[in-house]
Amino acid sequence: MRVISCIVTEHNLWLVLLAALMCVTGCWVTIGLLDRARKTVGVQMRGWLFLTAVAAGSSVWCTHFIAMLAYQPGAPITFDPALTMISLVIAMVGTGAGFGLALGKGRGLAPEWGGCAVGLAISAMHYTGMMAYHVAGIVEWDAFYVIASVLIAMAFSSVAVGHAVRRPYRWSHYVGIGLLVLAIVGLHFTAMAAVAVTPLSFITTGTNPDILDAMAVAVAVVGLIVAATGFASYLIDERGRLESFERLQHLALNDALTGLANRVSFNDRLDHEIERAREDQGTMTAVIVIDLDRFKEINDLRGHAAGDQALKIIARRLVKLAGDGEFVARLGGDEFAAIKRFKDQNDLLGLVSRLEKSLFEPLRIDDFESVTGASIGVAVYPRDGADRERLVSNADLAMYRAKNDVTRAVCFYESAMDETARARRALATDLRQAIDRGELSLHYQVQTSVQTGATCGYEALLRWTHPVHGMVPPAEFIPIAEENGSILSIGEWVLRTACRQAASWDNGHKIAVNLSPVQFAHANLATLVHQILVETGLSPKRLELELTESTIVADKVRTLHVLRQIKALGVTIAIDDFGTGYSSLDTLRSFPFDKIKLDRSFMADVERSPQAKAIIRAVLTLGRSLDIPVLAEGVETHVQLTILQVEGCNEAQGYFLGRPKPIDQIVLIGGPDGQDGPPAFEAPARMRAAAGWRSPP
Repeated sequence: MRVISCIVTEHNLWLVLLAALMCVTGCWVTIGLLDRARKTVGVQMRGWLFLTAVAAGSSVWCTHFIAMLAYQPGAPITFDPALTMISLVIAMVGTGAGFGLALGKGRGLAPEWGGCAVGLAISAMHYTGMMAYHVAGIVEWDAFYVIASVLIAMAFSSVAVGHAVRRPYRWSHYVGIGLLVLAIVGLHFTAMAAVAVTPLSFITTGTNPDILDAMAVAVAVVGLIVAATGFASYLIDERGRLESFERLQHLALNDALTGLANRVSFNDRLDHEIERAREDQGTMTAVIVIDLDRFKEINDLRGHAAGDQALKIIARRLVKLAGDGEFVARLGGDEFAAIKRFKDQNDLLGLVSRLEKSLFEPLRIDDFESVTGASIGVAVYPRDGADRERLVSNADLAMYRAKNDVTRAVCFYESAMDETARARRALATDLRQAIDRGELSLHYQVQTSVQTGATCGYEALLRWTHPVHGMVPPAEFIPIAEENGSILSIGEWVLRTACRQAASWDNGHKIAVNLSPVQFAHANLATLVHQILVETGLSPKRLELELTESTIVADKVRTLHVLRQIKALGVTIAIDDFGTGYSSLDTLRSFPFDKIKLDRSFMADVERSPQAKAIIRAVLTLGRSLDIPVLAEGVETHVQLTILQVEGCNEAQGYFLGRPKPIDQIVLIGGPDGQDGPPAFEAPARMRAAAGWRSPP
């Protein structure tokens, strides 16, 4: 009651309200700046602590000064300017030290101890200011109220700073502001209640009361300006943080090149649409995966800058065609995706139609025009999957089906595709372990001279006996091995096994081994060939490596360089499946192949197709002109063999001459000295007679 009566009877209430406004504003800014310092480290934290100390010290000092001017002791008063300024310095330095202690590394009770230091600083500022306050009268102090004022300041400051730093509750920020206001106000007015002034009647001179009121307003204005400066710094930093956050959020959720939503945004949106479809019966969600077909050509022919420009053009087209309930994104590379919310199947078909039309429109880049085209796969929730992962996976399966089907660009997911894909994945897993399990083996098919019937060599053909599925065709497992990379270890096993078995034959016949395009991407292929030849002891001239022309076209410069390294070892090189694919004369000109293998498809039609016979004749003529022997594959009848004899073909292989067999089923033909000679497939005598062959020496 003494404190309350002091406020009511001994103060100018208008100035008390002004001091309260100054106190609340200053505490609000102070706690806000302290929170910003709490969230930073290093130099930044020290900078925010400085602003916090300035705001706190100035606002506390202004509150004290205005409240002192509001005090009416009933006697003239004056101020000591030096002590008044010292009290301001004490407020700033003391509160800064307290806040610094509160944000110290070893937290523990540091915020509370820091708050106590702030309370002591406020108390020191007040009583220093009281020393600067000179009243014309006898001043008496009540020690009880003095001690109580200091304890009030320390207690409330300790709890206020503890709440501001620890944030134990949702409203801790505002609790901290209120408690700090109570610490300042409680200190000041409890301390003023400790003062009793007995005026001295013979002293009548002092500061003009009107001037004191003006000083109070001026101090309040200056204090509010200081607080506003701190608040402005807070707002500027907050705005900068918000803009930085928005930029980072945009980068995190959008593709940097095209500006489209990225995979993260796509996943979030798809989850949202699936949840919405679950709640809204009759609503379906479609996932549309898009892969550009001929984008690599733009990169290869015009460079990556043109490729980037093409992606931007496609992105702009996708954004323009997307309507309500439709969402487009770039998942990476040349892969895009769309999401469609619909109830009527025709709405989905409409979007797919617009996508197909847009993606097949020509792209104009500078003076260059190209049509990339695209493969589009569609999966629909809930029919084709109950969650995001399954939907996207099934849409991918449909897209790959479209990519492998030249007759259409759009495929909808079908359950049979999933079963096929699962079986393919299981086969790929088993294939990685096939070598260790001893499931791989080599069969050999004889290659013979067309004119004499003599054995020229053998082609090593890979076979896989699966423990469950039995014999798996090479056409089925070789592409899988190339996709998952296991072709490297399998190809090495084939080459090493073929060379080792051929080295055990006491003859000069060649062994032909096929190479996969993937193996040419392996930098050490020439080194591997040399290592295996040394390891097995096979003469390099007895090894013939076969590759298709598509292998060369994939990376012509590098492939030809590797081939020259291999040829330098003494190994011969044959171009396989000639007559299909590119069949470029430039390839034959760029590299001196040792043999041309004519594709089996021509032999299948040679008996009834004049065009096939003409092509065979042309290839044989080309081989003679370039002095490169030609081997015809797929010889299955006597008529086919006769045609090859007439046309002057060098070598042949096929079922008519001998089927592929394992090494233990090859018949041994005796040599001139009566000992076992080279392994060979014994061509039936009727075949030799029918072909007019003479017996080999």
